[in-house]
Amino acid sequence: MEVRYQVIVLGGGPAGLNAAKYAANAGYEVGLIDAGTRLGGQYWRHTGREEFDQSVHHNFDQGSLLMDAVLANPRITVHSETNIWSASIINDEVVLRTNNGAFITQRLILATGAYDRSLPFPGWDIPGVMTPGAAQSLLKGHGVLVGKRIVVAGTGPFLLPVATGLSSHGASVVGLLEASSKYSWAKNLLELLRNPAKALEGIGYLLALRGRKVEMRFRQAIVAAHASADGSLESVTIANLDSEWKIRSTYKLSCDVAAVGWGFTADTAIAYSLGLALDVDASGSISVVVDENQRARQPNAAIAIYAAGELTGIGGADLALVEGAIAGLAIAGSAQDLKTLKKRRKKLLRFAQALTKVYPVASGWKSWLSEDTTICRCEEISYSDINEAREEFDASDARTIKLLTRCGMGLCQGRICGRTIADLMNSTPQERISSASRPILSPITLGEVAQEGLL
Repeated sequence: MEVRYQVIVLGGGPAGLNAAKYAANAGYEVGLIDAGTRLGGQYWRHTGREEFDQSVHHNFDQGSLLMDAVLANPRITVHSETNIWSASIINDEVVLRTNNGAFITQRLILATGAYDRSLPFPGWDIPGVMTPGAAQSLLKGHGVLVGKRIVVAGTGPFLLPVATGLSSHGASVVGLLEASSKYSWAKNLLELLRNPAKALEGIGYLLALRGRKVEMRFRQAIVAAHASADGSLESVTIANLDSEWKIRSTYKLSCDVAAVGWGFTADTAIAYSLGLALDVDASGSISVVVDENQRARQPNAAIAIYAAGELTGIGGADLALVEGAIAGLAIAGSAQDLKTLKKRRKKLLRFAQALTKVYPVASGWKSWLSEDTTICRCEEISYSDINEAREEFDASDARTIKLLTRCGMGLCQGRICGRTIADLMNSTPQERISSASRPILSPITLGEVAQEGLL
């Protein structure tokens, strides 16, 4: 099957939904492709039932209205549960091969979002250790509480809604640990004052948590996890950290779930496959380079490719909505509301940049690793395997480590460990960008390929 659209939007989260709506309202026929079973993305993940608990969602009313508008728009065709396994440019057209056939266009908007960033530590592969996003997704999408005694840890404001959602649904959040300083906002108070809604949102979460006797502890992190006799999580070792995240002292805490996250990593695999210009910021994060209209740089003038949301820099749902709207209007050649939207984007971008400064990931996390710490979970490659490749075979870059150890060659194709390896090897920006290369973007069977006639 081959399907053509005037505009194709990839991603059903805030950025993709708004991009599709604005492009369609400007008169274009839009195909919205999403891997999920329901629209909303990770941010507005929901059960699909008419009556479900909206308390775990922030601003779901807005999301519901947007999803309804997209589904009701006759110019938008939604393709859910559609996974792209190959993206290329052929004869001046973007060709997207999926488990549901090929989709073709000359106008593409990428809104592929991001996923939780994980850092390895001894025991992070024990059942019961997961990311905050996983814990929240199970609660939002299925109404499932991941455990009874839960520690939420890492860095960044995302920890607050996760801990609030878990505690409000019956879990005992026995630890809420922020690795950054309690006063990390001191140098960026101006941005908080410029964004009072964001400040009030954070205060609301803190008050709700305090009401449930959950206190946030600062300069603390989980540095090891320990299994019980049956192999599941029993307790974690928590460290008091210095400013570089080196361990000063430790204590143990019993729990059955540890939700640990260190911000987010943009999903740039499709962008790389299409030859878009990518950049690396000071934190090592990769993002798509875009102009003031969200248009991405790429060599083929016959094709228009735009990017919006976390793909252009981690910035949250509000920024993603604005960027999606700008991309949708711009790709359709409409200037309506662009000036107002760009002014709003400028303000939100400043806040996003402040978040990056307030919640950095310090290099001291590397000192938490033991020789037997698993680095690549797919291929079961340990830290000692990495060190052996460096010391005995003189491996000096991430690519050589991959060739010698198979690190990053498993099912996830380096999505989880790739950034970790780049950090351990002090990779250059170009080496980090190259690590986003995945010729096969998602798992697919030969039978599915043959059935679609794409061999």
